[in-house]
Amino acid sequence: MRTMTMAVGSLDALAHELRDNERLALREGAHVVVVPTAAAFVGSGDAANAVASLCEEFGYAVEALMIDDRAASHDPSFVQRIGAADLVVLCDGSPLHARATWRATPVGESLERAACLVAIGSVATVLGEVMIDPRGGAPTTGLGYRRGVAFAVAATEEQTARTRSLLASDVALVVLGRQGVVAWDGASWRVINDDVVVTRGPDVATL
Repeated sequence: MRTMTMAVGSLDALAHELRDNERLALREGAHVVVVPTAAAFVGSGDAANAVASLCEEFGYAVEALMIDDRAASHDPSFVQRIGAADLVVLCDGSPLHARATWRATPVGESLERAACLVAIGSVATVLGEVMIDPRGGAPTTGLGYRRGVAFAVAATEEQTARTRSLLASDVALVVLGRQGVVAWDGASWRVINDDVVVTRGPDVATL
């Protein structure tokens, strides 16, 4: 089975990948599931609608799963629909809420198994074993769904420097700009465009 995971910096970056479709390789009429958990505090319905509208422009069949709390993360129908999807899109929002909602749940396990997964913006930070806490930039424990890197979104120079100083020197920190795209093929990560900065400790690095 083809495996693809992407972290994209924004909805615009996702639009570019859908338009190009080289890496996602979605068939006509593909089934896309949108999971707006991270946007629960700012409007998960609006977040899901924005992603759905974009995907529908490209002719994909879209459904949103309103998984806003841990009770919903145990719903067997949500697990089944995530497992059957051609693409699962995780909406931007609060990564801490997403982590608390998905951790050690059937929905979380189905997201980990998803063969084609796209995480938008800050929600990408929950994917790795190391997560960057948005409240101050310190490393903490992520969900471990995808290994090999720690994701962060653009922050102040001071906070980013603090994050780098606190991370072990062998951990690759990937900072996504708004147009940034990083892809994982099941074996390794690679940077797709220039709006991404990779460092190990204080030094610029490559994946």
